[in-house]
Formats: sequence, structure tokens, C-alpha cells
Amino acid sequence: MIRGIDHLVIAVPDPDAAAEQLESHLGVACTAGGEHPGIGTFNRIAWLADGAYLELMGVSDAEAAAGHPIAAAAHGQLAAHGAGLAAYALVVDDLERLVAELRSNDSSISPSITGSRQLPGGEAATWRLAVPPRLGSDGLPFLIEHLPSGPEWSPQAVRERTTQAHPLGSPVRLAGIDLADADPLGHAADYQATLGIEFWAVADLAVVELGRHIIRLRPIREMSHPAVVTLEAAVDTPLTAELFGLRIDVQPVPLSVAVAR
Repeated sequence: MIRGIDHLVIAVPDPDAAAEQLESHLGVACTAGGEHPGIGTFNRIAWLADGAYLELMGVSDAEAAAGHPIAAAAHGQLAAHGAGLAAYALVVDDLERLVAELRSNDSSISPSITGSRQLPGGEAATWRLAVPPRLGSDGLPFLIEHLPSGPEWSPQAVRERTTQAHPLGSPVRLAGIDLADADPLGHAADYQATLGIEFWAVADLAVVELGRHIIRLRPIREMSHPAVVTLEAAVDTPLTAELFGLRIDVQPVPLSVAVAR
């Protein structure tokens, strides 16, 4: 079962500098990160209260990155645009079972791939993922399942993030993303064929609710940026910033709503 958006992979030239920008412009702090052994990427992570997160990904070894789909997408985004949304992930409860079901229905999703990230204390965060033929805002999201252990993904660690306050003064949650699309309805059909996700259409806009998150595929003519990320927090007034080739908005909501799962 797909439960919602897991994280956004935002390609940046320098994740440390990007983390400083995210905090200075919007008050959203990155408090984790590390290296992906063998695939030539490294990151900074901003945890969100709903279980999702923002991943600021840099490329340290282009040759190594070419051999991994997410790393290659990040490198491609950097080479083409200097920064931007390289990919995004949907979180699932049982990846192996879902992938088997999708592939039995002629989906082009890949078999499961195991990945990990080296943590500062020497431990590793480990996950399984499955990827479509093409990633990115003009492609499809990938699927991920985190192994529920260690300092980042144990049940206790995930619970603690629901009340983690950011410098803007409260926890922050992801509301959804809007993606510029040359053919929203046609692209929505690709989502259904590959991932089993059914959008509903309003004129030439395609929309789906996955858990607490909303994904909108919008005609390019309606979008000022390739992607708009909407966050929610207990702030007095809306915040917005144009960063990393996309727009990030923070909408005011009551604290009880901001931390709800």
C-alpha cells in the first residue's frame, strides 16, 4: 500500500550551503545527512512532522552516480539546470509485495533495490526501493520502504520527529507538491499503468490524494516553476522562497494540525 510522499530529492551543488539557505529563508532546518557509499552522492535532510522529509542531494562522483537511478537523476538535474527537483519517493508498507503485484500487471517498475546511507556515528540507514523507467517531475516517482531500525527509522525516532520544532517556531509537515506538466492527463495515465495510482481530472489538471499529501500535475502554462512544494507550520503569516530551481511555500496551520499524522 502506498501511504503518501516519503521525500523529495532536490539536487543542489552544495548541500551544506543549500541547508543554510533553507534555514535562513524559511526557518526549516536540516539536522541529518551523510554519504551514499558507492554511488557518489551525499545529502542534508530536513525531517518533517508527518514522516516525510526534504533531501538536499549533491554529487561527489559523477561516474559512480551514473550507475544508480536516483544519483543519475540528481546529476542530470544539476548538469541541465544547476539545481532542482530530481526525483521524489512514495512510501510503501511492503515493497516486495507491491512490486510483485505491479509487475504481474505489466508495470515497468524495477525489481527491489537495497540502498543505504552512512550515518555520522558509523551506523547505516537502510532501505529498499523500486524505480520507474524515468524519474523526475516529467517522469514518475520511485517507491521506497525504510527498514524500521537504527537512530533514524526506529519507531521511537519517527515518533520524535512529529514534535520536532524547526527554527520558524514549530514542527513542519508536507502538504503536497505541484508539478509543471506538458500533458497532465496523459502523464496521469502513466502513473496508473506503472504505479497503480489513479488521478482524478479537473479540466486539464490531474490530482491525487495519497495519505495526507496532495500531488497535482498542472499545465506548464499555469506554473512559474517546474515544481512548487507546499509545507505547513504553526506560523503567523505565509512564507515563500524561490530556492534550488523551485518554489517552497509554508502555509499557516494550527500546531495540532501541523503535527498530526
